[in-house]
Amino acid sequence: MLQAADFFDLVQCRFADLFAGTEYVWEGLGRIKDYLKENLQPNVEEARQGETVIAKTVIIHDGMVIRAGFQIDSSGKKPVVIMEGKELTGASIIYAGAFLMDDQIYIGKNTVIEPAALVRGPAIIGDGTEVRHGAYIRGDVLVGDDCVVGHTTEMKSSVMLGGSKAGHFAYIGDSILGQVNLGAGTKLANLKMIDSKVTITVDGKSYQTGLRKFGAIFGDGVETGCNSVSTPGTLLGKNALLYPNGTARGYYPPGTIIKVKQEHQLKAFSSRDH
Repeated sequence: MLQAADFFDLVQCRFADLFAGTEYVWEGLGRIKDYLKENLQPNVEEARQGETVIAKTVIIHDGMVIRAGFQIDSSGKKPVVIMEGKELTGASIIYAGAFLMDDQIYIGKNTVIEPAALVRGPAIIGDGTEVRHGAYIRGDVLVGDDCVVGHTTEMKSSVMLGGSKAGHFAYIGDSILGQVNLGAGTKLANLKMIDSKVTITVDGKSYQTGLRKFGAIFGDGVETGCNSVSTPGTLLGKNALLYPNGTARGYYPPGTIIKVKQEHQLKAFSSRDH
């Protein structure tokens, strides 16, 4: 019920080893730093050339950095790189104006880093992923394949396992996301107001996570509505729905629907109100 396999399909997951030998899904959070130390193979040093801001758009393709002689076709859903009349399959684009704060960053194939996005290492960013304008990746981050880190979305000490979408105005702190979609303004709070470690209660049994900072675990198929919030230590099982403006707290089994209780007050008008 609380193992990683209960929340995620790990068969095709880039970061499945993060959970090897774990009993509880949240144990993956404590392994992010070590996972990065063991698996990070940085590939942005030549693109950065010691600078923080990318001054001119560059391409990473087959381990090479290309600075000239290419065109970018932005007519489709995602931009593609054209060189000598042919598409460069697997080419990634780092647009001018993107911020790469250090060399401890890996960027996968067919990935786009848009202008004004900021990436701080250590970080692994997978294939086919978009890091959009104004996104802020603060380090100790694993972003899988086909993900979206959207406009003004902030990530720190967190994992997107793959197919994870946070398109607009999200905060993702100390959290693990499966194949989910976060509505605009979704916030995953990661620090309790009271100075204590996060405890999770399921069916009357308490689990001591040992974590002072713990945002959320969202299983595959989870959807959140706009301006929704999860409190520290929230776990949403597969295909759970958190409706707009709602707050999730604690553990929710797969398929749970979490709604805001609506209260409507009707005023009886008389002729004297006109």
